[in-house]
Amino acid sequence: MSPGPVRKSGALVLRRFSNSDMSRNVSISEEITYFDNWPHGQSSESQPTENDRLMESEDEGSIRIEVPSRPPTGARMGRRFTLNPLIFAKEEKEARRQSLAQLKLSYYPTNVNPDTYDTGLGFCGWLLMGLSYLLMLSTFPISVIFCIKVVQEYERAVIFRLGRLIGGGARGQVDLRTVSFNVPPQEILTKDSVTTSVDAVVYYRVSNATVSVANVENAHHSTRLLAQTTLRNMLGTKDLAEILSDRDALAISMQAVLDDATESWGIKVERVEIKDVRLPVQLQRAMAAEAEATREARAKVIAAEGEQLASRSLREAANVISQSPAALQLRYLQTLNTVAAEKNSTIIFPLPVELIRHWLS
Repeated sequence: MSPGPVRKSGALVLRRFSNSDMSRNVSISEEITYFDNWPHGQSSESQPTENDRLMESEDEGSIRIEVPSRPPTGARMGRRFTLNPLIFAKEEKEARRQSLAQLKLSYYPTNVNPDTYDTGLGFCGWLLMGLSYLLMLSTFPISVIFCIKVVQEYERAVIFRLGRLIGGGARGQVDLRTVSFNVPPQEILTKDSVTTSVDAVVYYRVSNATVSVANVENAHHSTRLLAQTTLRNMLGTKDLAEILSDRDALAISMQAVLDDATESWGIKVERVEIKDVRLPVQLQRAMAAEAEATREARAKVIAAEGEQLASRSLREAANVISQSPAALQLRYLQTLNTVAAEKNSTIIFPLPVELIRHWLS
């Protein structure tokens, strides 16, 4: 970058600046002044020689300035240098030129002869390529097995894409068949303060696969926990006698409560059954004794009622026999037949009926 020749007080002043120096905030100026006695007809660019040229490298972005080192005869020359703030030596300039040339080589591609490149892969290259293809072919069936998901007829699959539900896919296989599970034995305090252990079985199925995946984290586990708490809460409001005698009604009411609670989870509770009601050992003994006493009392009542009915029947039979002599004779013969049928060592001689009748009269 150069402002060009400048006329000043009858002298020719040449200034030169370097772009690299200006980028480093360094200002270097050189003024070469030839006085008025410079011979007319000659200029600074008229007759330069090769040794009289001052050249700045074009790589630094400066212009080329040629000044005769020796003025013509009779001319007076005055040279003034202004350095602000540093004058670079010739060695430093040469080093900067070399570094700039290396920087250019790093940014601009270098023409390389294509014959210097080896266009073939070589034995190792072909070997690695063959091993790569062999590995890909050998692992392809395994990849297919893990990538393909098969959904059976009784299953449904739900896919989430970018946080939204879409149809089809394989976000877990949801089984739509009826599933049963056993409710663990629950310790329950009944309304009449009796501690019992009750277990049950629940039958349910998934009615809505999308809701069962989106609305609850684990629908099956949640249904199991809800069944346990519902069993405890419901049986805690009943007496022991109601639990023992009315299991079917309790199971139906429990099924209705569970079905209503799991509807928002996509679960349909189909049936609930109360399996067993276990009592403490002491309570079992007391209830067994009570039941035995009740059975004995009932047996005595039944026996008394039987005797009463038998006596009534005998009285009616006696009245009938007394009114008919032939009936008495038939009864006597029936008794003799019964006695004769038994194997006894006692011999009975029956008396004539007329004699017995005489004694009776």
